[in-house]
Amino acid sequence: MDIIQIVGLGIIATVFIVLLKSLRPEIAMLISIITGVAIFIVVAGKLSSIVEILNNIAGKAGVDTAYLSTLLKIIGIAYIVEFGAEICKDAGESAIASKIELAGKVAIIFLAVPIITALLDLIIKVMP
Repeated sequence: MDIIQIVGLGIIATVFIVLLKSLRPEIAMLISIITGVAIFIVVAGKLSSIVEILNNIAGKAGVDTAYLSTLLKIIGIAYIVEFGAEICKDAGESAIASKIELAGKVAIIFLAVPIITALLDLIIKVMP
């Protein structure tokens, strides 16, 4: 599925949501969530080739794959958190969306600690 089909799916879903929102808001929200998940799955499927390319480049550059893996996890968390927070905002639950974003930031910081530590160790070794 290419970008035109994804955009088309989004527009069609939006039209249905606008039409149903006043009559059946729960069905409109369900359509929104299903559409978002479908788009997310399609896009996530294309990420495997990107990850493979990045692994090849990291291997050639001699970069530890643990760092690349951590960076990819951080990017994944950011996308998932954004997706979940936007669904909550669409449902009018901005307070829950804020909590999801906070949890995502904490998870990202937790994953980044080894990278930050390695970077600081490198800086200390370089400094006289």
